[in-house]
Parts: sequence; structure tokens; C-alpha cells
Amino acid sequence: MATLRRSSIGCRAFPSRKSARSSEAVRILAIETATAACSVALIDNGTLVAERHEIVGRGHAERLIPMIAELPDGGRADIILVDCGPGSFTGVRVGLAAARALGLAWGVAVRGFSSLALVAAAAAKEGGSVAVALTGGHGELFVQRFAADPLAPLAPLASLPPELAAAQISEPRIHGSGAAALIAARGFGEAQDALPRAADLLLLPEALASLAPAPLYGRAPDAKLPS
Repeated sequence: MATLRRSSIGCRAFPSRKSARSSEAVRILAIETATAACSVALIDNGTLVAERHEIVGRGHAERLIPMIAELPDGGRADIILVDCGPGSFTGVRVGLAAARALGLAWGVAVRGFSSLALVAAAAAKEGGSVAVALTGGHGELFVQRFAADPLAPLAPLASLPPELAAAQISEPRIHGSGAAALIAARGFGEAQDALPRAADLLLLPEALASLAPAPLYGRAPDAKLPS
């Protein structure tokens, strides 16, 4: 087993919780399908047991369950953490459906986290702030700013055209799949291309990994009910 690298907030991350049914540490299955990546990780007592991470584009439905099955014990865990978005509508739904089905079959709890927070956690190394931009729909970007230590949102999630996102985000370095588009619209700064990775779940504080397992689409649906 490999010990997962930790950021400055790693020692305060949630995996130190104990199982209600035993004195052993909780084993966590992390599922990430909200972006072009399909990523799963099995984490036990602060240690990364195994992970699978592939760039699949739109192939989450075909790859997710086989990737979980490749993990030790078929990925069996005491709790399931799943990316609720924002990101691909289909990818978010695939991950949530799988997490709920496994949670029901195994009789374990399912909780959620945000794709933006996971990228921010991997990027945060020192104090200051972290800005994340992920590619959204209709040419927009999902953007959010975070304090780095401890990791916490500085602003709500927003879905904006690159020009509006550029006017609101001042950090010189932007992280995420939409970073290059934001930097191009703004005309200065450094883009760090990144996608969420399930194994980085250990870097999240518990408050950011305890969301309800429901979609965070980041923008209103295109179809609306008639008024």
C-alpha cells in the first residue's frame, strides 16, 4: 500500500473518523466522474490502498463499474464519497447512480464532494487563495475561489462566460481544465491544467466531503417548465 501525499491541511482531513460498528478506521471508496476523468480510489486509515484514473471523455458509464471491480475486495468500503459536480451532466449522474446503488447493496452511507473543491485541495500548498476553473457547458466555465489553509470557499460556485470569469478572478495562477480559457480571456497569469482525481480526496477537510449525494450542476438546466 502507498501512503498518500498530504497537503498542509492533510492532518485535519476526515479519514481519521472511526467506524460506528467497530474500532477500526473507516475504509472509503471515492468515485470521480464529473469531468473527462473517470477515477476511483480505495482509502483505508489515511492510506491510499489502490486507485484507477483514466481520461475517458464521455465513457464513464462503460468504465466506472469495471474500474471499481479492479480495486481490492471489489472496492468494498464502509462509506462511499462521490463527486456531485459541477461538470458533465451525464458524468455526474453516472457517478451518483453507481454510488447510490453500491451504498444500498453494501448497506453503507453515501456522501458527496465538489469537483472544484477537489482540484483546489490538490493545488493548495501554502496560504493565500486558490482559483479553480473547470470547463462547463455552452462555452462557460465553472469557477470558484478558495482559501488555501484551511481549505474553504471564498465565493460561491458560478458558471460564467470566460470574459466574466476573468473579470471576477484575480489570482495569478488558475487551476483546472478551464484555466487556459480564463487566462486567455484575461490576458495574464498562468494556467495549470488539472482534472479532479479520486485519490486526492484525503486532502479535503471533512466539511467539504460531507455534501448530500445530489447533483451540483452549477447552472440552470436548458429546458424549463412553461410558466
